[in-house]
Amino acid sequence: MDERINERPTEEMSRRRFMTCAGGASTAALVLGHPHSTAASPSVRAALPGTRWDAEFDVLVVGSGFAALSAAIEANRKGLDVMVIEKMRVLGGNSAINGGYFAVAGSELQKKEGVKDSSDAMVADMLKAGRGLNHTAITNVIAEGSLDAYRFVKECGASFKPKLFWLGGHTVARTYQTHNGSGGGIVRPLVRTARQRGVVLRTGCKMLDLMVDDDERVVGLRVRDGYRFPDEESGQIRTFRARRGVVLASGGFGQDAPFRAAQDPRLAGVIDSTNHPGATGEAMRAAFRTGAIPVQMSLIQLGPWASPDETGFGVASTFNLQTGFPYGVMIERATGNRFVNELADRKTRVDAMLKRVKGDGSPDYPIVVTDKKSAEANSSIERCVKYEIVRRFETLGALAKFYDIPSEGLAKTVAAYNASIEGGVDQAFGKPLNKDFPIVNAPFYGVRVWPKVHHCMGGVQIDVRARVLHSRDFQPIAGLYAAGEVTGGPHGASRLGSCAITDCLVMGRIAGLSVAANPPVTEAKGS
Repeated sequence: MDERINERPTEEMSRRRFMTCAGGASTAALVLGHPHSTAASPSVRAALPGTRWDAEFDVLVVGSGFAALSAAIEANRKGLDVMVIEKMRVLGGNSAINGGYFAVAGSELQKKEGVKDSSDAMVADMLKAGRGLNHTAITNVIAEGSLDAYRFVKECGASFKPKLFWLGGHTVARTYQTHNGSGGGIVRPLVRTARQRGVVLRTGCKMLDLMVDDDERVVGLRVRDGYRFPDEESGQIRTFRARRGVVLASGGFGQDAPFRAAQDPRLAGVIDSTNHPGATGEAMRAAFRTGAIPVQMSLIQLGPWASPDETGFGVASTFNLQTGFPYGVMIERATGNRFVNELADRKTRVDAMLKRVKGDGSPDYPIVVTDKKSAEANSSIERCVKYEIVRRFETLGALAKFYDIPSEGLAKTVAAYNASIEGGVDQAFGKPLNKDFPIVNAPFYGVRVWPKVHHCMGGVQIDVRARVLHSRDFQPIAGLYAAGEVTGGPHGASRLGSCAITDCLVMGRIAGLSVAANPPVTEAKGS
């Protein structure tokens, strides 16, 4: 959490940007009988001639993570006046608190380490994880743009660890990680770059509606400015004009339990989420009300590496990503046996984990087991042990007793795993093995794991230029663009680990360039 960036609106910015358009939303900005509205719940705000805007910019960007900031920077580089609005009081959203894993195909480090890779190979891995449900045109664009996106954030000041990671579901090692092990290692440089270039970053500003003219072009936003999450009555209603267009980069809805349960009843409030509290999807639903096409909304990914012994993403997730799954074993508590490839794609692991239940149907939490060499090479291990999320034991027997695992079953599993490492092949599940990390040296470490809602594959449909498509005719909604988790399609049934940053940066940059190419509207049209 400490990686999020606090950015409050300043008085200087308020005077400079808002004085010339002050006066509040005109009564002309009324709710009309738009083709996509209902009588009970009007869906779209209409911008009529004479509408008095509280502020005007070339581009308005909703959200402040990877996609939003990269879109803002690219639009600004084309000479446009850009404002980013973020409903929370700090910038970054999920981008600032993720693990900082970034998939890049054909990178310099791969060449240095002798790893043969290509964008086609990355696409093939994404399609396999996505069970073939991916919108492949966008999947291809993401993979092909990964290397340029990596160079883009490096130019902005991001730095990465000097080694590649091989995450579950990838056929080769192609994943970088930020130097600090957090997405904040990318968000901070992007924020700094945006600020230096004059992009306005406005927090505590919640989007309520997209505003359209009579041609159904998106020309602005209706917002709650001064909003304080989760007080829905806080702040003042204001209208902001976007002369070129609006970019939605507001993320997913992993923290909106009622909405995600409407898509998948299994994911009601009893399932925790790794997402930040503000990941509740209102901007996405506003786009649907404007005619955007909903895509694959029930495809919601759970992260297999989380622990039920802490809330949110927590310390266990990073430990398991870096150490537990690559070098340890995940066993079922009832028998001590492995039951899945620990480096399979996320959906494969989650589906297998959810089958581990007790007689009453409650979770029977699997245990990840590692040893001294792998665990203590992880820089977060002492923090994990301090908070008693990861537990330390002097013998495997003590670990088995603590978690109520049959000790003979655990010993047999570890012996078989070590034999596989010595032989170089995991005959049981086909896991890629590292010969340097058998499970042999005390102390041993254990952690309970259980899936948590992590990523929403569904969202609004876009084309390869990041233009939001209309449900009426599958044509672009004029003035509306989107990138990142608010969109649906590129990841299919299950997002491949470390491809979210790639998606957000590649499509965010494209959205910024596309909105910059959109001719400006000088006056809101109306009847």
